[in-house]
Amino acid sequence: MFTGLIEEIGEIVAVEAIDDSLRLTIAGPVVTADAVHGASIAVSGVCLTVIEQGTTSDGRGTFTADVMAQSLRMSTLGALIPGSRVNLERAVRVDTRLGGHIVQGHVDGTASLVTSTPAEQWRVLRFALPAALAPLLVDKGSVTLSGVSLTVSGISDPAGGEEGGSGHWFEVSLIPETLAATTLGALEPGDRVNVETDILARHVARMLRFGGEPAALTEPHVPEGSRA
Repeated sequence: MFTGLIEEIGEIVAVEAIDDSLRLTIAGPVVTADAVHGASIAVSGVCLTVIEQGTTSDGRGTFTADVMAQSLRMSTLGALIPGSRVNLERAVRVDTRLGGHIVQGHVDGTASLVTSTPAEQWRVLRFALPAALAPLLVDKGSVTLSGVSLTVSGISDPAGGEEGGSGHWFEVSLIPETLAATTLGALEPGDRVNVETDILARHVARMLRFGGEPAALTEPHVPEGSRA
């Protein structure tokens, strides 16, 4: 479990193809400071498991993780190369403040940046949104982009855009701190980001597919003769 508050920007050190999966080695001195074998680290929003640890030639801590085929299909991790920058966050501790929102590290898909509009003290990013994810985002709701917890500041209507149904989109407004402390500040139109929608929205959508009624709860069976 994560909060979507990025701890540092890491660097891809090595990429190794293994059948239909990838093995990534990532430099990140902050997240590796207390990492252990089996620990969870979110890499641009994708929850990965530490399988090895090491150090670069310049003394930065590294960790290695395997990325399975499904994660490669659903995210941007398959496009990473040595030198790529990624957002890193360790799993949340139960004794810390939840500054962002509940993030699982389970990516729903990707979105492409359409426009980046600078304002006086912030920047508005508009992303094209796949139709399957459109019902899971709401204005002022939470969304995770490449591991960053953000608030939706604008969204297309359900018909798929105000301009003649030109497609679904959503916007986020980024403050200078977010632009500087994450990889989102370097995005250019056409770049893709990993999208994780809010877990509550996903559960509600699933319930609605079953008619909106939760499964009936039944009392556990107690064998005859064992009743008090």
